[in-house]
Amino acid sequence: MAPTATSPPAMPSSESELLIPLISLEPLLTSSSTTVETSQALLSAFRTSGFLYLTDFSSLIPPSLVDSVFIQSAKFFARPQSQKDDLAWTTARSNRGYVCMGREKVSQGATKEEVAKDREGGGEDLKESFEIGREGEEGHENRWPDRIDKEGAEFRLTMAIFFEKCKEVHALLMRGIAIGMGLHGGFFDEFVRTGDNTLRLLHYPAVPPGGFEGGKRVRAGAHSDYGSITLLFQDDRGGLQVERPEGKGGWLDVEPRKGTIVVNAGDLLARWSNDVIRSTKHRVVEPPLKGNEQEEGYPPRYSVAYFCNPDFDGWIEALPGTWEGEKGGKKYEVVNSGEYLVQRLSATY
Repeated sequence: MAPTATSPPAMPSSESELLIPLISLEPLLTSSSTTVETSQALLSAFRTSGFLYLTDFSSLIPPSLVDSVFIQSAKFFARPQSQKDDLAWTTARSNRGYVCMGREKVSQGATKEEVAKDREGGGEDLKESFEIGREGEEGHENRWPDRIDKEGAEFRLTMAIFFEKCKEVHALLMRGIAIGMGLHGGFFDEFVRTGDNTLRLLHYPAVPPGGFEGGKRVRAGAHSDYGSITLLFQDDRGGLQVERPEGKGGWLDVEPRKGTIVVNAGDLLARWSNDVIRSTKHRVVEPPLKGNEQEEGYPPRYSVAYFCNPDFDGWIEALPGTWEGEKGGKKYEVVNSGEYLVQRLSATY
């Protein structure tokens, strides 16, 4: 059970708990005396595994809202394929709409030829998704299903509220990262005002027995995220794995923990920090079948990811304190956030 504000987390008892710590959002919400301690814990997690479990966020994102998001997500993916296809994703710049199974391939480092060959052999990622961006971006409107029926209107309202609540969590975590890195707390505020983020609903459909034999197929191939940080809400099925820190090798299970958000750093934040922060590869595999599943097959899995980015008009360069003097200088050129993310997305689809 995730710790509450009145019951601090126990000491780590496993490698997973040691490398992926439980960290409370409350000190950043209240600017308490433990804000600096929490900020340092955030930075420590991002420097080691690149992942953490976030707790005590219910004043911003109540459990009832998370439940509603999962319910609405499942209803959307249960729609007829023709309705989903009518809301199809179009361009990397817009990055909004429905993505059918097999269109995205996130396995990192593969060439387009290798991806095509992998798909021919049944190696596509077994998932479909729906992407939602901020409202009001001219020329890049969200592809809501509210014009289809009343359920579509309820879906739109739920996701719009959730998007804004996650945006608030993003701003708080960036404030914590700034303090942890010895910067003033408002350092990143100018980079997160607009909220050029992406809410992604994910459905990994049921698979018959034997569907994962041979290890060719996965739910989602090994990759790192593109932006600054990601907020991930999991169902109870599991399957998320994180690459262990250098020198340890292999994969570490990120078990679902009720009342937590899995938070990880992305490539752009690693670049921004001059690699002080670690953007870790991760993947989604299918846990072994249990009990009746041996005959019935693998059940569906749902998750919700909120990809946080610096606003698209922001210019990203190595942060103060990460490159001066004997620290080796700046490893990366200055990049525009929007152009960088469009480039990465274009290579994915």
